[in-house]
Amino acid sequence: MPRHSFIQMSKLPDLKGRISYIASPDRQENLFAVYDTADTEFWTCLARESRQEFKRCGTEGKCIEARELIIALPENYTRYDPDEVLKEFTERFKGQYGVECTSALHYNKTKTNYHIHLIFSERLLLETPDNKIAIRAVYFDETGKRVRTKKEITGEDGTIRKGCTVIPKGEIYEQHMFTTKNTFFKSKGFLTEVKELLTEQINLHVREEEKLVVFDQNSVYLPTKKIGKNNPLADEIRADNEARQDWNRTADLALVVGVPEEKVLEIKREEIQNRSKYFISEHGWLPGLFRTIIQKAKSILELLIRQAKLPPKPKPGIDMAVFKEMKELLHRLRKCASEIKQIQDTKLPELRAQLSEITGIFKGKERKAKEAEIEATEKKVSDLKDRISRMVREYGYPDGQAFMAAYNKAERIVKQYEWELAEWKQQVEGKPAEEKKPPERRSVVAQLHRIRDEAQKPSKRSYRDRVPSRVMRKFVCRLWLNEVSRQ
Repeated sequence: MPRHSFIQMSKLPDLKGRISYIASPDRQENLFAVYDTADTEFWTCLARESRQEFKRCGTEGKCIEARELIIALPENYTRYDPDEVLKEFTERFKGQYGVECTSALHYNKTKTNYHIHLIFSERLLLETPDNKIAIRAVYFDETGKRVRTKKEITGEDGTIRKGCTVIPKGEIYEQHMFTTKNTFFKSKGFLTEVKELLTEQINLHVREEEKLVVFDQNSVYLPTKKIGKNNPLADEIRADNEARQDWNRTADLALVVGVPEEKVLEIKREEIQNRSKYFISEHGWLPGLFRTIIQKAKSILELLIRQAKLPPKPKPGIDMAVFKEMKELLHRLRKCASEIKQIQDTKLPELRAQLSEITGIFKGKERKAKEAEIEATEKKVSDLKDRISRMVREYGYPDGQAFMAAYNKAERIVKQYEWELAEWKQQVEGKPAEEKKPPERRSVVAQLHRIRDEAQKPSKRSYRDRVPSRVMRKFVCRLWLNEVSRQ
């Protein structure tokens, strides 16, 4: 599976506190850069107006003053200038959505997660504040809710209750410096879009093989969850992640053996997603429930895997043990051929050159010794040629030409088998096949034993104790050429 980008969004109920936390050198051990598109006054006013709006609406829960994105960066980003990296990401986001941002670039304590905290406003600053002027006295109770009459905020003693407010006629009773929240930032569509946008930005500065992709929620796989700092459910999340990864591996196997992708998606949707929603709505969140659901879905998928037909594993068309013996014989033959070549190309020319330098009537004895040495060396070459001939015959071949013909045919069959085996592994085990052109397929693949039997048939010429020198020279020459090509 390709490596996925990690981009997480969270709500901020304490905007000023969060900005202080991510941007303070005293509170961050590994703070590399801070970047703002608006001043401190903007964020202060935004937080205040968000709280006022929340109070006026009387909504339950926490007031969400802004939102934050956490963007994990690949390790190679540590080589770039932190200020430039942070500015580039922040301006890309602002240019796309037109909202103000404040961001910080961090490393975690173990320096394994280089990441950006990007806080953004869900509201736009108005060019001129929208002030509401009271055309008559306006009354607010202790909760900040507007009431119609003064009587509603007056106590039994006739005085205004503590905490209630009265705005006289002609004064500003409500002021808006910002637009209403953009509801798009709450939608799943926004999160999907911003992940694509920022992943594209990340990939601008990584190599092709290291590019990240956004996790596809519509794929057959399940995403793993990040375990935050000091998370009380860390062990539970970790166990769930292992179950998710187990499902992902099983899904890979199912696709490889031929289970249709639509069927895997159906099991994921019906047995995991829909069943999880049902149990959570009926019984609430229960520890271990999700893992149990995944295990059942995995069992269903494994049943389909067992029912699927695997492509048959290719079998060699030859006896591999016999081919191994042939390779060993060829190695020994090439060793002899190499020794013959070294003697004929180096040693004999040197001896003959030394003989030519021995002149004079008083050096007859020395010349005879050198001639004897040359003769012994030539005899050694002849013996090595004889050894080649004997080794070929010992293995059941009439001569070297017959052996080489049999070996070349066997080698083609083995290469064809190896290519088919690599192709099979790619289909069944997911292993990449070697990028090489397969050997040419033969209409009839001869078995090695048949090849050997054909090679052992007597030829028209009669071979007695030795192979004719012409055939042996040709065979040795071919061995030399093979040796040179390998070097």
